[in-house]
Amino acid sequence: MPTPVVDYDLCVGCGSCVEICPEVFEMRDDKAWVIGPDKCNTCDCQQAADLCPSQAIRFE
Repeated sequence: MPTPVVDYDLCVGCGSCVEICPEVFEMRDDKAWVIGPDKCNTCDCQQAADLCPSQAIRFE
């Protein structure tokens, strides 16, 4: 399963990914951080990436 990665240079800190997948993402210092990459199967990480206004989330 691909792992979500946040590009901190692109992240604007909107928090939409945290609202969609709080078990995978959290906000720190106005940026989204990946805290549970292995939990993408319990939420819709792809939706979180699709709704990111700055396209800062990608999968590797």
